[in-house]
Amino acid sequence: MDSKLGDSLKFGPRAQIVLWIALVAIGVCGRLWQPTFNVTPFAAIGLAAGSLFGISLAAVTVPIVALVISNLALPGYGSTAMALVVCGSLACPVLFGSLIRRQGWIALIGGSLASSLFFFITTNFACWALTSMYSHTFSGLIACYVAALPFYRWMPVGDLVWSISLFGVLVSISRMHQVILSTQVIPVASGAPQTVDRLTEEQRGRQ
Repeated sequence: MDSKLGDSLKFGPRAQIVLWIALVAIGVCGRLWQPTFNVTPFAAIGLAAGSLFGISLAAVTVPIVALVISNLALPGYGSTAMALVVCGSLACPVLFGSLIRRQGWIALIGGSLASSLFFFITTNFACWALTSMYSHTFSGLIACYVAALPFYRWMPVGDLVWSISLFGVLVSISRMHQVILSTQVIPVASGAPQTVDRLTEEQRGRQ
């Protein structure tokens, strides 16, 4: 695998629309089917969205739309504030995704693990601050984090596996797409077939 992913994730506008829909679908299906607590593809689709679309509305809406759709079949959060915290935490990987495109696979691993940790810290802090489950003291905050550790145990593993798998598929699809485009035959006036690459070179020569 290449150390940098920028040249390996090239898709046209139509392909990007299909990928946006596919990422949302993966997020919904993966969240509804969890082999264990918090093992979902949300960090992966956020990282992928940031890599494919940059820091943009299209990228941010991938995890948000997937969350809203999957929430139709799952329990609520108890308050609007808590729901906003969860949305923000799941959208955060988009920021890391923009770095992955430039830095490559090491950044993917770091971004995946950072996404898990960020979600754990922010959502459990919100649980402590916004509910009466724990006393609003430092010891209450620590108790909240300790109680949440069993739910966090497999989350980094799941995020890492989902992220590497998803990016592996995206890179493979992109390379196949580029090979198909580079070998596409275009008929010319003389009747002799020429590939896209050769035709482009000759056109540059005439200029």
